[in-house]
Amino acid sequence: MTWLVYLLECADGSYYAGITNRLEHRLEAHNSGEGARYTRSRRPVTVIATQTHSDRSEASKAEARLKRLPRSQKRAFFET
Repeated sequence: MTWLVYLLECADGSYYAGITNRLEHRLEAHNSGEGARYTRSRRPVTVIATQTHSDRSEASKAEARLKRLPRSQKRAFFET
């Protein structure tokens, strides 16, 4: 099963990062208010980048690295 690290841009311009194995379902959850607490008040959200990983463990590690980056470097994370 393929896992994705994704980066969302919220309506207020902030970023949200997460992992999933069903991106469309997860995006729908974020935009309906059933997703993460952070995105509930910042809807609508749009996907601006994704990165595939072979398993959940690798995706989780990548997400942790992404979240440690400053905002200015988050998009570049997906170009590597």
